[in-house]
Amino acid sequence: MASFFVGLWESIFTPGPTPTLLVTTNVTFAALQVVLAALLLATYSVHFLVLSGLCGGLWAAINWFARELKAHQLQEEEKARRALAARPSPALSPDDSETEVEAAKSTASLRRGPPGPAPSAKAAAVSSEVEPAEAQGELKLRTVQEVPSLSQGQKSGVSTEDEWEKVSENEKEK
Repeated sequence: MASFFVGLWESIFTPGPTPTLLVTTNVTFAALQVVLAALLLATYSVHFLVLSGLCGGLWAAINWFARELKAHQLQEEEKARRALAARPSPALSPDDSETEVEAAKSTASLRRGPPGPAPSAKAAAVSSEVEPAEAQGELKLRTVQEVPSLSQGQKSGVSTEDEWEKVSENEKEK
């Protein structure tokens, strides 16, 4: 009995539905159904019938979800096995020990092709490297209008706060 509870505790921290957790869930829902049936017979209240229906629906949904999750895991494992079988193994001798970094460098050098002459300046200019973006628009200082209107006055070259101050001054004058 103690091993069951140890297995239950460990299954809580294991991803996916474990057999121990599923057994515990099914036993708990069965006990709840028995309690709800006893309460229904004791009180003849429709509430316990509704609760029993909800409990049964949840119980069925949890078991369905566990089956679907297990089927999905089996499909993923099969897909991984097929991918491993389809991928050619590198021809390494038993004494070779290549690290992941060395393997990545060798596959990158195979993609680039054989070493050749250094690229010219023209080829570097046409490369697909990230290029700096062109400036879309530059900030410009405002200029003073030659003939300012009476309501506007002179425009500020610094900020809009000056313009708001001039608007409020014009309001006070009126």
